[in-house]
Amino acid sequence: MDAPSGAGPRTVTCGSPGTAEPTAAGRSARAPTAPWARFSAWLECVCVVTFDLELGQALELVYPSDFQLTDKEKGSICYLSFPDSHSGCLGDTQFSFRMRQCGGQRSPWHSEDRRYNSGAPVALQSLVLVSRLPFVRLFQSLLSLIAPEYFDKLAPCLEAVCNEIDQWPAPVPGQTLNLPVMGVVIQAHIPSRVDKPEPSPLKQCDQNLLPAPVVLASVHELDLFRCFRPVLTHVQMLWELMLLGEPLLVLAPSPDVSSELVLALTSCLQPLKFCCDFRPYFTIHDSEFKEFTTRTQAPPNVVLGVTNPFFIKTLQHWPHVLRVGEPKMSGDLPKQVKLKKPSRLKTLDTKPGLYTAYTAHLHRDKALLKRLLKGVQKKRPGDLQSALLRRHLLELTQSFIFPLEHYMASLMPLQKNITPWKTPPQIRPFRQEDFLRSLEHSGPQLTCILKGDWLGLYRRFFKSPHFDGWYRQRHREMAHKLEALHLEALCEADIETWMKDKSEVEVVDLVLKLREKLVRAQGHQLPVKAVTLQRVQLYIEMAIGSLPKDLQAVLCPP
Repeated sequence: MDAPSGAGPRTVTCGSPGTAEPTAAGRSARAPTAPWARFSAWLECVCVVTFDLELGQALELVYPSDFQLTDKEKGSICYLSFPDSHSGCLGDTQFSFRMRQCGGQRSPWHSEDRRYNSGAPVALQSLVLVSRLPFVRLFQSLLSLIAPEYFDKLAPCLEAVCNEIDQWPAPVPGQTLNLPVMGVVIQAHIPSRVDKPEPSPLKQCDQNLLPAPVVLASVHELDLFRCFRPVLTHVQMLWELMLLGEPLLVLAPSPDVSSELVLALTSCLQPLKFCCDFRPYFTIHDSEFKEFTTRTQAPPNVVLGVTNPFFIKTLQHWPHVLRVGEPKMSGDLPKQVKLKKPSRLKTLDTKPGLYTAYTAHLHRDKALLKRLLKGVQKKRPGDLQSALLRRHLLELTQSFIFPLEHYMASLMPLQKNITPWKTPPQIRPFRQEDFLRSLEHSGPQLTCILKGDWLGLYRRFFKSPHFDGWYRQRHREMAHKLEALHLEALCEADIETWMKDKSEVEVVDLVLKLREKLVRAQGHQLPVKAVTLQRVQLYIEMAIGSLPKDLQAVLCPP
C-alpha cells in the first residue's frame, strides 16, 4: 500500500501488498555512512503486518529492526495494510496509501534528500514497503518479486533482500540505474526536471548484465488510460478540479482501484507540482479521520480515496464525489460515469457517477475522446493510449502555465541593473490584474485550441494551494538567480583597485560578505559556475592578505 510522504504524509506500497512514505522521526539518528545508509535512500523500512481474528491487525516485523516508528505510525500501517471489509478483495492485491509523518525534526539519516529533490521534477499477511520516494511503479515491481518469496521463506528472505537494496546506488535524478534484487536486475531511469516530456527508450547501462534486466518504462507513471477508463468523458473537468485544489472524494470498489485512480488524478498536473494532500487509500481508522470529516469548517484541500460507502454519508457536505464501479476486463470502453448533482447523493446505495455542482471553465476536447475511442476499437496498445492521454494533459497544463511563467519572468530585474557594490534590486510583485490584462497578447489561446473562460479559471487558480506553491517555487528560483548574477558581477569587478582607498573595516566587511555569499551559493546550490566560486575564494584570500597580521589571524584562525 502507499502512504503519504515527506514532512506530511509518506507513500507506502503493500502486498497483500502496497507503498508508503516515512515519518519525520522515522529513523534513529545515525550517521549517513552507517549501515543501511544506501537502503534508506530508497526505503525507510519493510513491514510485515498480520491479521488475527481475535486481536486484529498487528505489526509482526519491521526491517531493519532498529527503525523507529511511532505508535501512531504503527497503527496507520496496520489498519491501512488490509483492504476494507467493504471492498470484497479476494486473493493477492497491491495498492498504495499515504500516512502523515509523526515526530519532530528530520534526522540526519535524511540529509541526502536535498540532492534528490534538487534534481527531481517539480505515488491475512501483508508485506509493506515504506518510502519517502513517489516511485509507485518501481515499488510495485519490487513488491511483486519480494512478496511471494517472503510468504514462502519468511524472515531470511527479507533480510537478504534488504541487504541487496543496501548495495544499490543512490537515486540520482537523470541517471539510469541497474538495481539487482533476488536474481533479477531492474533497470530504471530516475526522473529529472530536465528530462523531455517523452523520454526515449531506456538504454541498457551494461550489456553484459546476466540475466537480462527488467526494464521499467517509468518508476512513477501509472497506466493512465486504464485508470481513467470509466471517467474519460470527465477527464478535463477532473483536471480543472485538481488544478484548483478542490476537495474530492473517490469511492472505488477496491483499494487498488482507489489508489491508482487517486494517483492518476494527482499526476494530471505535471509538470506542475501537486501541492495539496492526497490519500490513495483511506479508512475510518486513519488518525486523520476526524480532521477530514469534520463539518465545523470547510472541507480540506485533499483527494481522498476510499472503498467504504460509509464515507458517502459522512462526507455529503463535500463539493465533489466520484464513485466508480467494478472495472471491466474486456477491451471495450466501459460505461462512462454520469455527471450528477450533489443532491442526488443518497446513502450507501449511491450509483456510480461524478456528483458535483461545478461547471467546467473550458469546453470538452471531443477530438481527444474520439481518438481514444478509436484506439479502443482498433485495439491500440494501452501504453500508447496512456501516452496520448498524458500528452494531452501535459500540453493542457503547459498552455495554462506558460503565460504565468512569461509574466513572472517580466518581474525579474534587468541584468544591467545588477552592480557589484550595491544590493541587488528586488523582484517586482506579482499583480494579478496586470497578469490578466497580459493574457490578451500572451494567453493560453496561443498554444491551446480549447475555448472557454480562461480568465475565470485563472481567477480561481489564484485562490488555490497550487498557485501559492508555484509562485513560491518560482520566486525562490528567481531570487537564487539574482544572487548568482550578483556574485558573478562581484567576480568581474576589479576588487584590488576597489580596496586601495578603503578602510580596514570596509575590507573586513567585504570578506564577511563574500564568505556569506560563498556559503549560500554552496548551501542553496545556486546556479553558479565552479570557476566563479573559485574566484570568490581567491578574492577572499586577496582581501585578507591586504590586512594587518592581527586581523588576518582573526579572519583565518589556525
